[in-house]
Amino acid sequence: MAPASRDTSHLDEDDVRIRPSRGTRPRSKQRPGHVDATAGMVVTVDRGRYTVLVGEAEVTAMRARELGRRPIAVGDRVDVVGDRSGAVDTLARIVRISERSTVLRRTADDTDDTERVIVANADQLVIVASLTAPEPRYGLIDRCLVAALSAGLEPVLCLTKADLVESAEPVLARYYPLSVPAIVLRRDGDLTKIRERLTGQMSVLVGHSGVGKSTLINALIPEAHRRTAVVSAIGKGRHTSTSAIALRLPGGGWAIDTPGVRSFGLAHVSTADLLWAFPDLEDGTNLCPPGCEHLCATAGCRLDAWVAAGNAGIERLEAFRRLLASRGTAGEP
Repeated sequence: MAPASRDTSHLDEDDVRIRPSRGTRPRSKQRPGHVDATAGMVVTVDRGRYTVLVGEAEVTAMRARELGRRPIAVGDRVDVVGDRSGAVDTLARIVRISERSTVLRRTADDTDDTERVIVANADQLVIVASLTAPEPRYGLIDRCLVAALSAGLEPVLCLTKADLVESAEPVLARYYPLSVPAIVLRRDGDLTKIRERLTGQMSVLVGHSGVGKSTLINALIPEAHRRTAVVSAIGKGRHTSTSAIALRLPGGGWAIDTPGVRSFGLAHVSTADLLWAFPDLEDGTNLCPPGCEHLCATAGCRLDAWVAAGNAGIERLEAFRRLLASRGTAGEP
């Protein structure tokens, strides 16, 4: 038999006590000031934990909830609170990320427009490539150049294993029109030029596996102990680095080692982004029809006529178009 219902018709809202449900309590828009926060720099990122250099202490930290999903990358200048001693089993919180001067990004591939921040606040991108064993991957080098130029980083080409070839000139000549600084290294050779280039700068080192990037870093920073591996018989190297890490250089500055990469997605880079690095061609593009991709004259591009009139060098236009085309090619040859 069903229980008899109570007559509540005589009650009004003053007689009814409503229990608030979870989530109905208004959130305060005020956020903690964290006036006691200490500045530091992120030197490694590993599965949601960040190593932050605070003074001379390496502090393990996590992301504060108020930062939301904003990415934190190696090189970020951050403010931390909590235990900043660096002692074992202690944990601090990153509560602020300072404005970045530069951001080096990549996408997983050219069909994925999700950007991934690799490094923040870098000054230059050192593209390490071997002259042989393995052969130069021009597709990857060009794509790294595009990423650097569009991000406002100065690209530097570092060619290794020069003792195993007759000359580095064929590779160097390919990049003369771009005026990219280049350093050629021999095994057990003099490292003075690369040391001078890196000293006082925050430099990102990137390169295909097996090109000798980790060997170079170990020579520059002996205490780094970056793991190296031999190249296989088919000219492929194994990836020996697993996560980006910022390493302090003995003469000042930072070298940021990155994992070996076989591709460098550029879905986030537009034609306008790359054109910013070619100011000598920019006025010529004003003559082009709207939406011009500047790939060829038959498609309506007016840059060919602009260059033919003596306003810029043909080699610069060819280099610009090669880099434009490289956005749609893989990092492998």
